[in-house]
Amino acid sequence: MRTLAIAKSLSDTSITLIGSNLGSYTQIIPEDYSIITLPMDTPEKADLYFSDRKPNGIHYSPLNIEGQRKRVEVMTRFFVSAFPLLLVVDVSAEAAMLASLCGIPYIAVKQHGKRDDLPHLHAYGNASGILAPYPEIMKSNDPDWVLEKTFHAGGIARFEPQKDHCDREGKKVAVIIGKGGTSLTAQVIAHLAEQCPQWHFQVLGETGTMVSNYPNISFMGNLSKPGLIMENCNIIIGNAGHNTVMEVAALGKRFIVVPEERPFDEQVEKARILAALNLASIVHPEELFEVRWNTLLENILAQEPDWTGIVSDTATAKAADYLKKIYDNNFSRSTTF
Repeated sequence: MRTLAIAKSLSDTSITLIGSNLGSYTQIIPEDYSIITLPMDTPEKADLYFSDRKPNGIHYSPLNIEGQRKRVEVMTRFFVSAFPLLLVVDVSAEAAMLASLCGIPYIAVKQHGKRDDLPHLHAYGNASGILAPYPEIMKSNDPDWVLEKTFHAGGIARFEPQKDHCDREGKKVAVIIGKGGTSLTAQVIAHLAEQCPQWHFQVLGETGTMVSNYPNISFMGNLSKPGLIMENCNIIIGNAGHNTVMEVAALGKRFIVVPEERPFDEQVEKARILAALNLASIVHPEELFEVRWNTLLENILAQEPDWTGIVSDTATAKAADYLKKIYDNNFSRSTTF
């Protein structure tokens, strides 16, 4: 969603999206964008000589996987055929390394978490630029040279920034179930309903096993436009995934964040930053059945979080301008050897 938002501001630009499982998003990708779906780099039955080694200087590089070899081949062929190009690398240190080996300029998208390991530092050091899709006030504890190289475009969300106008008397809670793995299970939601009978919980996403015998739970499933339900809730409970955080910020909502275990403590770090800014209350997964939820919800209902400046309606344009600037820096002049 962040990529598509930025791409809309890249007028007169050829856009190619490269990644795994992009086929499931074709309905929201504009027809004039090119799509390259990469083979998976995980072992299959045919990979008889697979070895899950732990390489130095790189995050993920197992041996003897056909999909991985084809994945690199597809990307390299694209680099050759599409040049000149600027690659935007979201997350993957390996993709950044491949771009460096091919002599392709790239921008690294900055994420939260403890990313001071060698692969990340190589990716940041060799990048033509670093783009942070959040404001500087949410910066991580990165080395000074990484922060100096980073352009903070501001938060990007699919909702327009607004103030929370929800009636406090409604006592409605939206529970956001993400797709990346969550501890907000059906059992947890049932526990919430039992502890807080005067609150109504509207569950967005899939929980697996449904719990149907609670009158104060509504399972909404996966919605393409969840904004209206979120707007009409007093409090949102969700994980610390980037999109969830930015959507909560855009709607100006009271937020209970449940940081999940992710590589490099990404969600733990983001939750810590939100709590330090008085924008969210943290409940760790191991505390979900220990918290006095009714007391917590009542206390949070009395709070007024100020999300001003976290999400910006100019962030996508700023990010797009930054990409154009880096592209021009690489390709607007000729070099004589």
